[in-house]
Amino acid sequence: MKIDRRSFLSFVVGGAAGTALSPLPWKMTDDLAIWSQNWPWTPDPPNGEVAFVNSACTLCPGGCGITVRKIEDRAVKIEGMKGHPVNDGGICILGLSGLQMLYGPTRVQTPLKRVGSRGEGKWQKISWDKAISEVLAKLTDLRKAGKAHTVSAISGSDRGTVANLLDRFLNAYGSPNFIRTPSIRDTYELTLHMMQGVQASAGFDVENASLILSFGSGIIEGWGSPVRMFKANSRLKKTGGKVIQVDSRLSKTAAKSDKWVPIKPGTEAALALGIAHVIIKESRYNKDFVKNYAFGFNDWADSSGNLQKGFKTLVIESYSPKKVAEITGVDKAVIEALARTFALASKPLAICGRGQGKTPGSISEFMAVHALNALVGNINKQGGIWAVPEPDYIDWPRVEMDAMASAGIQKGRLDSAASDRYPDTQYLLNRFVENIRSGKPYGIEALFIDGANPLYTLPDTKETKAALEKIPFIVSFASYMDETTENADLILPNHAYLERYEDVPQPGGFQKPIISLTRPVVSPQFDTRHLGDVILLLAKGLGGTVSKAFPWNSYEDCLEATLGDSLDVLLKKGYWTDDRFTPPGWKKAFDTKSSKFEFAVQNQNDAGNKTLMPGFEFVKPEGDAGSFPLILVPYDSMRLANGFVGDTPFMIKTVEDTVLKGNDCFVEINPKTAREIRLSEGKPARLETPKGSATVRVHLSESVGPGMIALPRGLGHTAYDDYLAGKGVNTNDLIGPVPDPITGLDAAWGIRAKLSKA
Repeated sequence: MKIDRRSFLSFVVGGAAGTALSPLPWKMTDDLAIWSQNWPWTPDPPNGEVAFVNSACTLCPGGCGITVRKIEDRAVKIEGMKGHPVNDGGICILGLSGLQMLYGPTRVQTPLKRVGSRGEGKWQKISWDKAISEVLAKLTDLRKAGKAHTVSAISGSDRGTVANLLDRFLNAYGSPNFIRTPSIRDTYELTLHMMQGVQASAGFDVENASLILSFGSGIIEGWGSPVRMFKANSRLKKTGGKVIQVDSRLSKTAAKSDKWVPIKPGTEAALALGIAHVIIKESRYNKDFVKNYAFGFNDWADSSGNLQKGFKTLVIESYSPKKVAEITGVDKAVIEALARTFALASKPLAICGRGQGKTPGSISEFMAVHALNALVGNINKQGGIWAVPEPDYIDWPRVEMDAMASAGIQKGRLDSAASDRYPDTQYLLNRFVENIRSGKPYGIEALFIDGANPLYTLPDTKETKAALEKIPFIVSFASYMDETTENADLILPNHAYLERYEDVPQPGGFQKPIISLTRPVVSPQFDTRHLGDVILLLAKGLGGTVSKAFPWNSYEDCLEATLGDSLDVLLKKGYWTDDRFTPPGWKKAFDTKSSKFEFAVQNQNDAGNKTLMPGFEFVKPEGDAGSFPLILVPYDSMRLANGFVGDTPFMIKTVEDTVLKGNDCFVEINPKTAREIRLSEGKPARLETPKGSATVRVHLSESVGPGMIALPRGLGHTAYDDYLAGKGVNTNDLIGPVPDPITGLDAAWGIRAKLSKA
C-alpha cells in the first residue's frame, strides 16, 4: 500500500480537534499502515506466534508505559500500556514509531573508532575488548597525571540506576563533572527549593484541576508527560474545566484552549505579577495560607532591623494592570478578568515552561507563576502543584575515595554549579561549554556522553562544536548516529531501549512517586552492550577503590539488588507507584529559613547577598533592535522531536507543508510585517540573527503578532539518514544562551532577528 503525502496528511491531521487532543486515534493505526511508506529497511514479519511484552518508553521524559506486539522475535507494533498511571493506553507519535528506530539504518551496530577528521564520517570497526582497553588506557594515564577532574560526562538524566552508575563512576575516579542536560525541571526544582525549601520535583495534579492558567506551556505539544497532558486536557473539557493559554503565538494549545491571551514574548513574568496585583488589591487571595503559612507577603524587617519591601508592596507599587498592559501588550481589562477568573476557580493551577519545556527559562518567571499558586493556596492540594520527593530507592554504600580521587573532587565543578555564585543550581551545561572554550579554570581531557546530543540541542551550535573540538577524547554511548556521536572519537553503542532492562523513575510533572521498567522486547539486534555493564567493566579495569565502589557482577545484578522487592512488582505490572502518596500539609510542607512558604527568598545568592522576589530580574533577547528589528521565537510541535533523538520517517511524513516542504522549512510571519519588508507567501527569505543565518521560506500567518517571527524546533539535523538530514533549520544554530542572573541557567526564550528577500 502506498499513501501519497496529501492523502496521508488528510488522514493524520484532518480537522482534528480529536486527533490533536488525544493520542487514542493513533492506536487505531494498524501494523501495515505504520510501515506503509515502503522504506527499503521495512521489516517483513513472517507468520508465527504472537506475543505481547510490557515495557517503558524512554524517547522523551514522559515515561509512558508501552505494550509491544511481537511475531516470533520480531516487534511489529507499539501501543500504550493499558492501566499505566502515566498514559493508560495512550501513545504519542514518537512512541508509536519507535520500531523505526529499533530497525532503522541509523543504529550504531558495533563499537567504532574514528579514523578520519571529526565529523567526516570515517570509522573503523573494533572489538569490544579493544574499545574498552582504549578507554581504560586514557583514563589510567589521566589519573596518574593528576588530571582525574578533567574527565566529564553529559547525561540526559540524573535519575535511575544507569545515570547514578555513571555519576558514581566519576566520583570514584575523581571527577565532580557529571552534568545533566537542561530543561524546565532545573528551574522548577530551584523554584521549589527557594520558595518552599524542599529538594523535590514539581508534580501537577492536572487531572483534578478546574482551571489551568498556562504561561506558554505546550499542553498538547509535549509539555511534561505528553500523553498524560493530552488526556488531562480532554478530561477538563468533559468536566467543565477551563484552559487559558498565555502565549505569544497561536500554538495548537492556544487554538484548543478556552481562551488565548496573546502576549509580547518574554513578558510572561510581568503578566503573572499583574494578575497577582489584582488578586491582592481586591483581597481575593487565600488569607489563611498567606497569614499563617507564608513569609515575605507583607513588609518585613531583616536581621539588622532594616525594613524590606514584601511581595504585596512589590506588586502593588510596580505591577498595576495599566503598567503591565504596557509591558505585555495584554489589555488592562483582560488582566483584571484573568485575575478574577483564576482566584474564583475552585482548583486553579498556574504552570509555565515554554513549549515542551526543553529549555530551563528564567527563575523570575517561574517564581512569579508559582506565587500565583501560593496566593490561591493551591500548593500540595488536590488540583494544584505538589512537591514530589526525589526517588530514594538507590541506597548504595558511600564511595570510598583514594588520594587521587579526593584531589580531583576538590578541584570543583567546571560548570560553576553549586558554587558561591550559583549555590543552589545543580547543573549548568551552558557554562560548562563556555568554560571549556576559555580553558578556565581548567580544561576537559575526556568526555562521556549518554542520552544527550548537545551538538543539536544546545543553543549556539557553532560555539558548542568549537568547545567540543577542544576536548581530545570523546566517547559516545549512543544507539544512533546523531550529531554529537558523529563528532566522537569512540562509539560504544548501548542497547536500544527495546533491547534492555532499565528503571525509569519519575516522569516529568507526574504528581506521585512512580518507577517504570524497560525490559528486552527483542534480543539485541547488533553487537551492542548495556551501558551499565560497560561502566562496570571500566571500573573493574581501573581497579583499586574505583573497582571497590562497584560490587556487582553485572548491571542486572545491580538492578536486582537496588530495587529489591520492588523488582517483582515491576516485572509483573511494568511499573510501581505509591498510590497512597499525598504531599505534606502546610504545617510540614516548608523547610525554609522561616519554616513557611517564602514570597521573599532570603540570601540565596551569596555573590550578591540580596533578597530575591518574583520579577526581580527579567531576561531580554540577545541583539539590538536597530540591526535586528524582529523577534524570533522557536516553537514546538508533537510532530517534531527536538530532544536527544531525531524524528522518525513516520513523524516527518506527518509534518504540515506549511512547516516543511521538501528540504525547506517555513518561518511564520504576520502578513502586516511581511508587507512592510516586501515578503510574500512561499517565497525564500534570508533569516539573520546575532548568532547565524539561514535560508527559509515565508508562511504568512496571523498566529504571530507584528514584529515577531516563529520557527519550528526539531528540524535542521545534519546527522541520521536521508529521511531526516538536511531538512529545514536547527533553531539552535540561530539562538544563543542568555544566562539567568540568579541561577546561571539558560533563560533565553528567543533572539532578535532580521528577515529579507533571499
